[in-house]
Amino acid sequence: MNIRDKIKYNILGKLLARKGEHVSGEELAHELAISRAAVWKHIQALRAEGYMIESSTNIGYSLASTPDLLTPAAVKAGLKTQIIGRDIQYFKETKSTNIIAREIAGSVEEGTVVIAESQTGGRGRMGRKWISPEGGIWLSIIIKPKIQPLYASRITLLAGVSVAKTVRSYGLPAKIKWPNDVLINGKKVCGILTEIEAEIDLIDFCVVGIGIDANVDTESFPEEIRETSTSLKKELGSEINRVEFVQRLLGEFESLYLKFQKDGFSPILEEWRNMSATIGEWVKITTQARTIYGEAIGVDSEGALVLETGEGKLEKIVAGNCEHLRRP
Repeated sequence: MNIRDKIKYNILGKLLARKGEHVSGEELAHELAISRAAVWKHIQALRAEGYMIESSTNIGYSLASTPDLLTPAAVKAGLKTQIIGRDIQYFKETKSTNIIAREIAGSVEEGTVVIAESQTGGRGRMGRKWISPEGGIWLSIIIKPKIQPLYASRITLLAGVSVAKTVRSYGLPAKIKWPNDVLINGKKVCGILTEIEAEIDLIDFCVVGIGIDANVDTESFPEEIRETSTSLKKELGSEINRVEFVQRLLGEFESLYLKFQKDGFSPILEEWRNMSATIGEWVKITTQARTIYGEAIGVDSEGALVLETGEGKLEKIVAGNCEHLRRP
């Protein structure tokens, strides 16, 4: 985000903090060290984005209404986190929030969030394309946990729990499909892509990409995924307030992340198991090397899926694509 946008969203933040009240142009200019003419130009830019800002001579500016945009100022206005979301990088459109997050992760503080209104090159696991139109929630969280790379899958499960709990707070029966999908009534509403940069024995940073079909019309999806996907809008019968959802999600993520650092992975794993859509299912697991069929009987402390094959053999799967099947 460039300096001009940062100033613009700083102005928005001040108007949001005093919504319904007038804030003088002189006060805004003084606090941001810019001219009153520059304040007016940024107000005009915000109006062009859909923010209804009233102005009165000698009184100042007042925010009357806001559009459905995930701007840093809007998200931060009601955010109660200490770490996650301290800095928010915002884009109207980008190729992938994970790509940007990986590029900046080494130079920004932990908890930085990258958000985009839409993505042109969103990616899922195993290189799959992720459809990311406007109305969805596409974000990446940068964290720097002091853990070994072999435990990175725990972060994916943690993220799944945070999304599922947020979705459940809207009264929807969210469940988690191993390793990285959140389902509502058996249909996918969210995908998670975790990427790391690491030394041999320690993670430098972890980028947690979360894509949620929020206010998205599933009829616009490609035919091959239309029947297996859903959106929050479709399940609730109305659009959600995306800013409020992101605030809840970042709060849940931080709460679980701090618990993970203090108490270890066991409490997180217990919550994941309680919300699992995969345990107890007959599944097909496809890895780069082979395909395995069996009953998912659990997830171990490393986040690996434990299968019991038809021959009664136990298999542990650390990574792979999971499909739920009908029992043979």
